[in-house]
Amino acid sequence: MKKALLGLFVVSLLISCKKKEIKELPAATQTGANTFGLKINGENWIPQGFAGIPDSDLLKARLLGTMLVITAQNFASTPTETEFELKIYNVTGTGTYLMNTNTSYPGGPTSYAYHVKRRLTPLDEWITSAAQTGSITITKLDTVAGIVSGTFQFNAENDINAAQTISVTEGRFDIKL
Repeated sequence: MKKALLGLFVVSLLISCKKKEIKELPAATQTGANTFGLKINGENWIPQGFAGIPDSDLLKARLLGTMLVITAQNFASTPTETEFELKIYNVTGTGTYLMNTNTSYPGGPTSYAYHVKRRLTPLDEWITSAAQTGSITITKLDTVAGIVSGTFQFNAENDINAAQTISVTEGRFDIKL
């Protein structure tokens, strides 16, 4: 009986670890719908899955003074997690902001887009640079209602091998701050 239960448990884990196909990206809205989506190298990507940590949001946006930070995580391909981070400095309202300078590591003092694939530690990391650039267009920034919406696109290079790049297109977000 124990072996049968163990077998069922293992099968259910294998089934649940199967990558879920994302048929459509969320619509580009400006209502605070808490949506985020993009195409990475032509494949749809959205935040999904279960982080396993109480109160851990798959999608977050924070406006800290004039710095906007958006993070989105996907745990649907467990045990591998993927994450995107967009960090924009000097946000003054709606408009287009560039991610086109070198930064040595996410968290640096310049605007950037960052993508990581990890298990317990990073397996692969990509970041925008002076050579691999992008932009984010904020279409709504309402600090009273707590909503930030917009679109983005970028190319990024692997932090170890700059010849390995990713292309992110059709990015959109509509998030409560």
